Amino acid sequence: MRRNILNSVLIAACALTVVGCRPKKEIVKAPPAAETTQVANKKSENLATLLSKELQYNTLSLKGKTDLDIDGDVKNVTLNIRIKKDEKIWFSITALGGAIEAARGMITPDSLLLMTRIPDKTILRKPLSYIQNYTNKQVSFGWLQSILTGNTIKALMTEKSDLSQENGVWALSGTEQGLAYKVLFNTLLKSTELTLNDAQAAQGLKVVYDKYTPINNGLFPSSLKINSAVGNKKINIAVEFVKIDANVAVEFPFSVPKNYEVIN
Repeated sequence: MRRNILNSVLIAACALTVVGCRPKKEIVKAPPAAETTQVANKKSENLATLLSKELQYNTLSLKGKTDLDIDGDVKNVTLNIRIKKDEKIWFSITALGGAIEAARGMITPDSLLLMTRIPDKTILRKPLSYIQNYTNKQVSFGWLQSILTGNTIKALMTEKSDLSQENGVWALSGTEQGLAYKVLFNTLLKSTELTLNDAQAAQGLKVVYDKYTPINNGLFPSSLKINSAVGNKKINIAVEFVKIDANVAVEFPFSVPKNYEVIN
């Protein structure tokens, strides 16, 4: 029972896991796509142009109002995320306006810590590769970091991928080690939709980005929707970020209480 609850929280965390000022809901609207677009540049140049629109940051501190649906069980929670680029992703899921913390987690390039307070007091301590039991084997810390921030997954932004214009906007697609992927961009050259599907493993992930707001000389998606399917387990997450800060001092509090069961 405890492991089932812990695994449900982990899948949600993997799906979640998945900026210079507090947003005032200043949204940058993407201009309409042209009916036809002439593409003269080489693929490498077009890929470089898309990569030039990546959000640059050292740290991020995010807070979002979140609808969390695990197999039809819907909860309204608050999600806090803190990121130190390429080093740590910390998150906390709270309910009742932040009065009760249900779960807390820490992800690094090589490890995972997940603490659940409700209903059981447990801590999962695993290598990061454990996440791949609930995602594709290629998913890494860098992938999670990119998915959460609306940046592209750089491992896919290569000339091996197909890059074309669809309805006046860029579309990147391909297959890598059994993983089919597709990224759609808007006219701001930012991701609007990411899909990852591993048919053999019965794993699928779809992320929709919207309401890009100017942050730290870049754009951050203040609206994030994640749909994850792993076997017969389905997670749907909708986040509206109400606080977004970049390049501020962040802390990653995580201690192991003595009365918690540690699962290695």
